[in-house]
Amino acid sequence: MSLLTMPSQDTGSTLVTTPVLDVVVPVYNEEIDLEPCIRRLHGYLTAHFPYRFRITIADNASVDGTAAVAQRLRAEFPEVEAVHLSLKGRGRALNHVWTHSDAAVLAYMDVDLSTDLGALLPLVAPLISGHSDLAIGSRLARGSRVVRGAKREFISRGYNLILRTTMAARFSDAQCGFKAIRSDVARRLLPMVEDTGWFFDTEMLVLAERAGLRIHEVPVDWVDDPDSRVDIVSTAIADLKGIVRITRALSTGKLPIAALRQQLGRNPLPVQGVPSGLTGQLIRFAGVGVASTLAYLVLYALLRVGVGAQAANLIALLVTAVANTAANRRLTFGVSGADGALRHQAQGLVVFGIGLALTSGSLALLDAASTQPSRLVELVVLILANLIATAVRFLLMRVWVFRGSRGRS
Repeated sequence: MSLLTMPSQDTGSTLVTTPVLDVVVPVYNEEIDLEPCIRRLHGYLTAHFPYRFRITIADNASVDGTAAVAQRLRAEFPEVEAVHLSLKGRGRALNHVWTHSDAAVLAYMDVDLSTDLGALLPLVAPLISGHSDLAIGSRLARGSRVVRGAKREFISRGYNLILRTTMAARFSDAQCGFKAIRSDVARRLLPMVEDTGWFFDTEMLVLAERAGLRIHEVPVDWVDDPDSRVDIVSTAIADLKGIVRITRALSTGKLPIAALRQQLGRNPLPVQGVPSGLTGQLIRFAGVGVASTLAYLVLYALLRVGVGAQAANLIALLVTAVANTAANRRLTFGVSGADGALRHQAQGLVVFGIGLALTSGSLALLDAASTQPSRLVELVVLILANLIATAVRFLLMRVWVFRGSRGRS
């Protein structure tokens, strides 16, 4: 999708009314702040945004005068729509409006407009051009300017650190209320997002990243709203529960990430003579291999104190082979869940047998060449034999054990 020119307002006798951008403002009991927010946002978009736009007020179960204010603004501005939901939840409101919107790009921002509106066009431009799939405003990226208390700063940085640690997330700021997504991506991604509250953003970003989508980050100027009604403690607890749920779903294979990646993920750049996904797989396999080799050598050295070289080699290689297959299954070839795990381990043991033959054969040749080789010579020979066995292991895992698994790009 690429929208490189401003849509014409007149194509013959047909009036084009479909917006390029739909900005959703989710609200709950915001009768005081809603009107100045919409007037400021509408004025900015009218003056600075070069495409057709819509502002959608998503009222999720307000019980004050918010709905009346929204309807008054809707009547005044042709570009403003108002939607009222009977149930609370920012995620529910965003999911509903984004799913039913006809705009090419979908965005949202908080009603307090804490984020400077000057970042809006840089946020959505990569989505309009087709360069990126999602975009987020980041208060933690280099170049951002943030004014907020130490407590909120600590919680925000701590939360994003947890995401990077537990889910290997690469995006820097999951919670900033300033995000956008292409509508074609949203149609496939949103049905998989379960959360209806504040964790909605994080869940969407984690799934998008696992699916191989490109997430664009924009440093923002952000000033904390001292009158924010967000309950920090309850929100933090809900977010931690969401992290546990997503982690469990990813580890058990409940989430069909492979299917989503096939539908949405960006294909690897074609490099002549290099099979698709090979480079990334080699890097991850090498990392697993280094860890396995170190574990093997430590275990071999410990066992060698009480048993012979062949027995120590057999036990050390068997233990590390099982762990190696499990690690490569998940990390290198992107296979999760219990389906096929036993078959993969059985095939891995065949690969292990080949590695055992190579290493045991090297020890046998060493014994034939020298009656009492030193431990250092033994280790050097085993390292060389393991390097050869590692190359053979990768080849067999790619073309036999995990054949058809594309792995992560």
